[in-house]
Amino acid sequence: MSGGRGQTFLGMPRAGHPGPTADTAVGHLQGERDFPTAARDALSDSQLRRNLGHATATIRAKRASVVGEVPDWEALRDAGSAIKTDTMARLPELLEQLETEVTARGGIVHWARDAAEANAIVTRLVKQTGETEVVKVKSMATQEIGLNEALEDAGITAYETDLAELIVQLGHDAPSHILVPAIHRGRSEIREIFLREMPNVDPAITDDPRALAEAARGYLRRRFLRAKVAISGANFAVADTGTLVVLESEGNGRMCLTLPETLITVMGIEKLVPTWRDLEVFLQLLPRSSTGERMNPYTSAWTGVHSTEGVPDGPQTFHLVLLDNGRTAALADELGRTALHCIRCSACLNVCPVYERTGGHAYGSVYPGPIGAVLSPQLTGITGGDEPNDSLPFASSLCGACYQVCPVKIDIPSILVQLRAEHVEARKARSKVPTAEAVAMAAAAWTMGDEGRFAKAGRAARMGSPMIRRGRVRVPLPPPLSGWTASRDVPSPPPETFREWWAHRDQSDASEARA
Repeated sequence: MSGGRGQTFLGMPRAGHPGPTADTAVGHLQGERDFPTAARDALSDSQLRRNLGHATATIRAKRASVVGEVPDWEALRDAGSAIKTDTMARLPELLEQLETEVTARGGIVHWARDAAEANAIVTRLVKQTGETEVVKVKSMATQEIGLNEALEDAGITAYETDLAELIVQLGHDAPSHILVPAIHRGRSEIREIFLREMPNVDPAITDDPRALAEAARGYLRRRFLRAKVAISGANFAVADTGTLVVLESEGNGRMCLTLPETLITVMGIEKLVPTWRDLEVFLQLLPRSSTGERMNPYTSAWTGVHSTEGVPDGPQTFHLVLLDNGRTAALADELGRTALHCIRCSACLNVCPVYERTGGHAYGSVYPGPIGAVLSPQLTGITGGDEPNDSLPFASSLCGACYQVCPVKIDIPSILVQLRAEHVEARKARSKVPTAEAVAMAAAAWTMGDEGRFAKAGRAARMGSPMIRRGRVRVPLPPPLSGWTASRDVPSPPPETFREWWAHRDQSDASEARA
């Protein structure tokens, strides 16, 4: 639809790198330290590693059990991938259709180019109600833009109602997992947080999960009943009906979506599906991949505003804020745009050997793990400099486990390799002085580019045999190779190269033929 609102929104020019510009790059898409530095601190925390190891192993086992029950699981994955591919190809027209349908049903649609604009829109809408408190449904989009901080600056208190998000908020902490934001916290730590931060909590409360949940329920119930404004995200939006959908496991979302008078939803533009029937696929894929459940406990869908025989039914004012914040830039890349297929199930985090040992805080971004390692750099831009997000594509062993469990078949390893190449090329463009790695790679390319040089290099490798004992380099090599030899085993070189063995084989065959 040429010239439409969605076309203009998606085609807006970007100054500098393709992500949000420097003056609008607010929110939680990038940390203050690069991944290697932050990961070293995380690896020294043995309690964190125990918490992560236990939690991810439990979730992995639950997921594997319920996925194994579905005979057409691979077909469902293919269907989910195909729907997302089609959606990205038609995103401008589908966004316009969504706006039309939401508006026709009494909703109001707002378009936000970046985090700063989205925060300004939501803050203005809350202020117009005259309220100074809001309740929130768990939302990655609002975490991404730093909405709670923006509201606080405007004198508005936001109460997280998801239990894990509440723990993070009361602990003055940051989420470390997409599905389980407080995965890095143990029960005793949660008890201490509740005792310190939760008003009127029983001083004798134990760290029993049921007791902790009851304390949170009592704390939140009072806020649900007095709240006039709620803020949510959305797991899906249906273009042809204008319906928004939230999946959750505790019922807090249902309270936020039905009790307040005003509902504000902040949604990334990629969360669309074309038709209501497309939800059939994702409502099977998402629960099994995320919580290891056959069916989601609470699935809430709302379309505009409603009343029954003149009596209000749910919120009577509904605002939908459509968020870009770098997504347009990701859409421009044929491979990179597949990261926008993500349905935020977190399955890739639970199988990633890197995430399991470092946790989510090491990634800096609100999106941790393998999907965060590809999504965050795309949203903020690869610069080739020392920005923390430039290190994220290297925070992976490229084992491929993330691709194997992704319900919509995002080829995360291939995107990681592409982003690494983009970082190297961008660094070359920024600096005239090559790095030690670049020099080493250039030397390897020169050696492998000639048959004679490559053969000599193979023979020369045997000269290092005295440095090797029981498969390990005895004397660490000088930088930059020391980073490799200090932590990895190196097999002893064979007594002869493959070329030499092949030549001897030819000679032996020729001798046998003459005999």
